[in-house]
Amino acid sequence: MPKARQRAATLGGSPDEIEAAFYEALQSADIEKLMACWADEDDIVCIHPGGPRVVGAGAIRAAFDAIFGHEGSIHVQPEAIRRIDSVASAVHSVLERIDVMTSEGPVHAFVLATNVYHHTPRGWRLVAHHASPGTQDEVQEINQAPQVLH
Repeated sequence: MPKARQRAATLGGSPDEIEAAFYEALQSADIEKLMACWADEDDIVCIHPGGPRVVGAGAIRAAFDAIFGHEGSIHVQPEAIRRIDSVASAVHSVLERIDVMTSEGPVHAFVLATNVYHHTPRGWRLVAHHASPGTQDEVQEINQAPQVLH
């Protein structure tokens, strides 16, 4: 059994566990661990901030390999997570803090990501990761004020 499949077999107890493994893999630039979080479906999708839609495991692997091969170190940390979980799927809206070491010094920004998980025969797996640019300062949430009728 390939290394990634062995790791994948041990993952999958909950969407939160897959999400934690995904961000841990990003922190350690571990492509095998990162790919073990994804479902085996042909139509898995990843969109990086300002980038195109990347479809399929091979293309997603190549996109993350390019990120991991970047000259400076890149650290991604989930700051706040909003969850909508159901029996067979889960959608998590994640505020990610991105820290990048550049030749001019450290730079940080926030990214707004949506992670979609499905319960597969191998357990919970990521089927979509869509990240949109945030700002360099912390993003404020906009919540609708509840309407109270008297």
